[in-house]
Amino acid sequence: MPEKELAAGAVLHRPGADGIEICVVHRPRYDDWSLPKGKLTAGEPALLGALREVEEETGTAGIPLLRLPDVDYVLPGGRPKNVAYWLMLASSDGPVQDVEEVDELAWLPLAAARERLTYAGERELLDHVASLPPVTAVTALVRHAHAGERKKWNGRDELRPIDPEGTKQADRIAATLTSFRPRRLVSAPPLRCSQTLEPLAAALGAQPVILDGAFAEPSDVAGLPARLAAARSRIAQLRADGRVVICSQGKVMPPLLAALHGSDDPEPFKTRKGDGWLLTWSGERLLGASRL
Repeated sequence: MPEKELAAGAVLHRPGADGIEICVVHRPRYDDWSLPKGKLTAGEPALLGALREVEEETGTAGIPLLRLPDVDYVLPGGRPKNVAYWLMLASSDGPVQDVEEVDELAWLPLAAARERLTYAGERELLDHVASLPPVTAVTALVRHAHAGERKKWNGRDELRPIDPEGTKQADRIAATLTSFRPRRLVSAPPLRCSQTLEPLAAALGAQPVILDGAFAEPSDVAGLPARLAAARSRIAQLRADGRVVICSQGKVMPPLLAALHGSDDPEPFKTRKGDGWLLTWSGERLLGASRL
């Protein structure tokens, strides 16, 4: 079976006079109207690819809000293709960069955009977007970057720093979340947690990183239920800021994410160091949680 082609794109929207407007693009090569999307480069994370393609094809920087359902189809010749999509908010305007790929774009009300689109899979994606309640807040929850081995560190554990691998991971987190344009950066107190957000803070113009013990591992496992309750309460409070990045730790995140999903099973939410989740809210309702 031919290898699957991977691509990424977005339902890019902005406020309109009568609800939201959706950006659709015309591609002269195919003489079609589609959502902005494109092939991923080798090893490129899907979200970064979606952000890149949106800016190239529309001239607009997008703010990722929610992971949408993938669209799968078969290319002429039989090769399968998968497109990962995000709901994105338009944050700036500029000229189309890839003028060979896109020769025209249009901002249309949702129903009109649906009619303009050439492909059924993308029309169904807009039907899904139309069914969603409004997004009111987005929380990026990340686990701290790699910091060596605890048993090889002679000092106080809360002062254990990230290592060279962790520095690369922190840079990747910054590359992914700078476009997110967070309004607040929050970190558990251990140094490795705040260091994980330092490149992102610098990219945002020296935005401060606020230390918050609600997201730190308790010293004793018996203290975990109280710590999880505190973390859930703080996340609820931070939703008032709209877009927030939180750096936490490995013993807190899986049970916290499970609790936010109304589950007792933390196993699906285990998170590697330097990775994280995008949590999307409509009021108190969790609309979606996708891995970064």
